[in-house]
Amino acid sequence: MLVLGIETSCDETACAIVKDGKEALSNVIESQAELHRPFGGVFPEIACRKHVDVIIPVIQEALSKAGVSKEQIGLIAVTQGPGLIGALLIGLNSAKALSLAWDIPFVGVNHVEAHLYAAMMRESAIPFPALGLVISGGHTLLLKMSDPCTYERIGSTQDDAIGEAFDKVASLLGLPYPGGPAIEQLAKKGRPGRFQFQSGKVKGRPFDFSFSGLKTNVRYVIKGMNAAKDAPLLIQEEEKADVALSFQETALKDIVCKSLAAASAFDCRSLICGGGVANNQRLKELFELHNNADLPLFFPHPALTTDNAAMIAGLGFHIFAKMGRSSLCLEPFTALN
Repeated sequence: MLVLGIETSCDETACAIVKDGKEALSNVIESQAELHRPFGGVFPEIACRKHVDVIIPVIQEALSKAGVSKEQIGLIAVTQGPGLIGALLIGLNSAKALSLAWDIPFVGVNHVEAHLYAAMMRESAIPFPALGLVISGGHTLLLKMSDPCTYERIGSTQDDAIGEAFDKVASLLGLPYPGGPAIEQLAKKGRPGRFQFQSGKVKGRPFDFSFSGLKTNVRYVIKGMNAAKDAPLLIQEEEKADVALSFQETALKDIVCKSLAAASAFDCRSLICGGGVANNQRLKELFELHNNADLPLFFPHPALTTDNAAMIAGLGFHIFAKMGRSSLCLEPFTALN
């Protein structure tokens, strides 16, 4: 079956054609990063207007690159949530319209679950139960997975998502948006041990995350306590790399250690990672370094770490096989329950 996937949860307009949930024939992403860079984050109204402008051309490009016609499409999969409500409505209503016009079914897909499925697309056999780790600009989650469509939440962030924390620290250091890649590159020039930061702990919830305190700790070090937003930095230019290194190391070690501890506590046989931060090379190094139990680790192809429609189409194939088509009354949701 050929599945057309549509993703508009935030600031990427994406469409892909995926065969039988595994083979991506096309994966088109129209990024809005340059539009939002002046704001240091996503401006929802601008994001929605851009989605409206480009969604039809992106769908047409995905069909063209895959070399298929609309008559060959058997299913439409679309992000139902979580995400920005306006952006989600644009993608969901486009999927509903195409479903009616082409007389084919559509299914709604959970964006977070799709991030984990991205790591499964290239794999023929993954040991379950698995520990799912979602680390992106909007989410930091630990999930016990019985199969690709069945999840139990183990832990989550109590404040900032990890990607959001990277963006905010990058902004403090005067680095461009998105902050994750910028901090990762700058950290490579840093000197270990120059600054000491501590990861956040949540009382009584050993598998939850908190990055707000870490971000504030960085702010105090580089600007001082109670400093204004535009206050000058107290550190030298060359020390920015030292801050980036210490921040990244602290945040990523927290994620790695809690993930591996959760996998052990819940008898998981593998660990599956998804989301934009999964593309961080230092994260992968830390997992290898601390993975004393030799737990099989699965990461997405770099092209599937950020928001994309191939992961939506891939998971949609399995959702349709298990639960059938979605109703035209399907509504978007902005947050996880």
